Amino acid sequence: MLSSIKRFLIGRPLKSAALGEQKLNILKALAILSSDALSSVAYGTEQILIVLATISVIAFWYSIPIAVGVLFLLAALIISYRQIIFSYSQGGGAYVVSKENLGENAGLIAGGSLLVDYILTVAVSVSAGTDAITSAFPALHPHTVSIACVLVVLITILNLRGLTESASILAYPVYLFVFALVIMIAVGIFKMVTGNVSPTVHHAPIGAPVQGITLFLLLRAFASGCSALTGVEAISNAIPNFKDPAPNNAAKTLILMGSLLAVLFSGITFLAFYYGIAPKAEETVVSQIAKETFGRNYLYFFVQGTTALILVLAANTGFSAFPQLAYNLAKDKYMPRMFTIRGDRLGYSNGIVSLGIASILLIITFHGQTEHLIPLYAVGVFIPFTLSQTGMIIKWVREKPAGWIAKLTANLIGALITLTVLLIFFITKLGQVWFVFIFLPLIVLLFHRINKHYEAVGEQLRVYNQQPAIPIEGNVIIVPVAGVTRVVENSINYAKSLTDQIFAVYVSFDREDEKRFEEKWQKWQPDVRLVTLQSHYRSILHPLSKFIDTVEHKASENNYRVTVLIPQFITKKSWHNILHNQSSLLIRAYLLYKKKVIVATLPYHFKK
Repeated sequence: MLSSIKRFLIGRPLKSAALGEQKLNILKALAILSSDALSSVAYGTEQILIVLATISVIAFWYSIPIAVGVLFLLAALIISYRQIIFSYSQGGGAYVVSKENLGENAGLIAGGSLLVDYILTVAVSVSAGTDAITSAFPALHPHTVSIACVLVVLITILNLRGLTESASILAYPVYLFVFALVIMIAVGIFKMVTGNVSPTVHHAPIGAPVQGITLFLLLRAFASGCSALTGVEAISNAIPNFKDPAPNNAAKTLILMGSLLAVLFSGITFLAFYYGIAPKAEETVVSQIAKETFGRNYLYFFVQGTTALILVLAANTGFSAFPQLAYNLAKDKYMPRMFTIRGDRLGYSNGIVSLGIASILLIITFHGQTEHLIPLYAVGVFIPFTLSQTGMIIKWVREKPAGWIAKLTANLIGALITLTVLLIFFITKLGQVWFVFIFLPLIVLLFHRINKHYEAVGEQLRVYNQQPAIPIEGNVIIVPVAGVTRVVENSINYAKSLTDQIFAVYVSFDREDEKRFEEKWQKWQPDVRLVTLQSHYRSILHPLSKFIDTVEHKASENNYRVTVLIPQFITKKSWHNILHNQSSLLIRAYLLYKKKVIVATLPYHFKK
């Protein structure tokens, strides 16, 4: 039944040979990997205006030069990540760049920051989309958390169905959003050029003097506007997901994403300035622009609908990039090996499911109100931005390839700007981002502990040719028995086929029971030695464990191996298991983790 449900939800398993068919072309990759970056234009301009509004509406003209600064940083990031794509085509982005050029800890900081950032991407995006839904239907507001969790589950299932299938479905809303905003910007500019703008619209001219404006406040507004750049790094993390030639297709997708992001962000920012729009708690800036451009007609609702949809689907960038980054960390032994395994549909299913669970826990913890996590979300992006650009600087200085001066200059400018933005975030929003100083060291420590474990395991499993193997002289088999039954008979007969050193062990709770069983055994299996153990406290494990210790000690002196052969009957129907005490499973679990003996189970299948 569970298998049927699984097949219905995620589809039939794909052969490994079909991996090439699951690769993304440019159009699908643009939709699935750019949704986070493109959705950020819905709130990037608003974040700038919120800071400037602390002075006055006259200060809103500063949003234009600030937007130019954001676009300049975007260009530097696009150039940098394009270089990363061609230099590190195996994927991994900032993690791989930082680890190779700045050292292990820098790489782990970048990787840890991005993993947390992708979890926040899903939680924040889905919560924002849920807010849009509950705003349209206020009766659903009490169910915000439930709706958000259901949306995460749906997106998780969609991604488990495979990259190609999820991209085919998600491409439509992403391109509808782009189309809606391009139409809105084009119509707005046309109305502005033709003088067909509402007479109530007013704005302060560029260059108007503003009392109280400071460089610090402008830098703070710039840092807030840089939230529009979240998600830019996702493409460099997911290069292996592209069709061949993967680096070329990834680079083209990155440039397309950067171009669309620049057009949408600059268009929204300019229209917000020209319309004299101020941020409102009850209405978004994009909503105000759409209302001023179209009025409250079907085009207005089309813009609002696609915006709400893209905010939810921005979570998909996390589902695309998180599993690939987790794979790179697991491959380097910093995360559990399960993250390197492909699922039925050839995606890294463990990474997808883990991200879904972590996001749901975050949504439940914060009751779906994750907006105060946005500064932490932005910091989680700009730490890898800064580290990756700095890593590329070290790479160019060390290797000095053709044209390295121009490449180094682009990375140097980008590193300085991203570092400045990061410092501004830490200085101006310390109360909201202080947690990064706790969780990042803990994550890096966890990575090191996992790596240390794998190294220790590898050292213990490694075979050295110069060490001759110690020969095994024989085998002693211990068979725990609970009665004279066919299950026990099956196990004893199997043990006899392997060795004549057999101990049948019976644990009794009183003397009368012990005597009766010894008499039965002597008549039934006189050639197999029976050992009866008295348990005064009705425990099977304690006396059995002590006996195994005694046998194991004597056997090791003669190079004998001890095997505990556990009789196990298998019921025809799984629910029948609750009718039996499952002592064999308890014994097996205990011995596997507590004793240096071989533990084997011999199943006996019931017919009814």
